[in-house]
Amino acid sequence: MNTKISKMQAEREKNVSKISELQARNKEIDGQITELENTDIVGLVRENGLTPEMLAQIIKAMQKKPLPVENVLTRGANYNERSDTHEEN
Repeated sequence: MNTKISKMQAEREKNVSKISELQARNKEIDGQITELENTDIVGLVRENGLTPEMLAQIIKAMQKKPLPVENVLTRGANYNERSDTHEEN
């Protein structure tokens, strides 16, 4: 067999292995991100004195009558600013 072909096949196998490792790591990272997001959400709910039932009612009400996009974006920006400030302390 041509040695160039063998070298290229070996390189390809090595690349496939690296890709698999990186995909597995990305899956771990995604799980960690989700866990941190969930923790942030729970903290926000508790900070505002809401019970899980109250949060469910708010979400259901928003599904029936969504907030205007501008309000959601503004509130999201304000939340991010509060989170950034909170993390620095």
